[in-house]
Amino acid sequence: MLNRDFIATLVIDFFVAFGVIIGGAIIGGIGAFLIGKPPLSTIHDLAASLKIWALVAAIGGTFDAITSLERGLFYGTHDDMYRTILMILAALGGANTGTVLIQWITQEHLSP
Repeated sequence: MLNRDFIATLVIDFFVAFGVIIGGAIIGGIGAFLIGKPPLSTIHDLAASLKIWALVAAIGGTFDAITSLERGLFYGTHDDMYRTILMILAALGGANTGTVLIQWITQEHLSP
């Protein structure tokens, strides 16, 4: 079930989600700086609000994932369902890791 290509896909999904969080938060912080808002608090808030978009970007759209889950549940192709669940978990792990990292870095700057 877990061949080399699928493990590579899981690693890529993890880092795509991680990159969406890190990149989106930092670029959003630059935008906040340009318009006069506090960049560190914006980066902190963006990291949490970008999680769902990181997940969608990492798995390549939600309709393919939902179709794979449907095939697994209703047509008995359980391998597709397990693979999709593992891909979603890898993407969630990457998004959460990115969020925790950003919030950990910016947390001390938000305290009074």
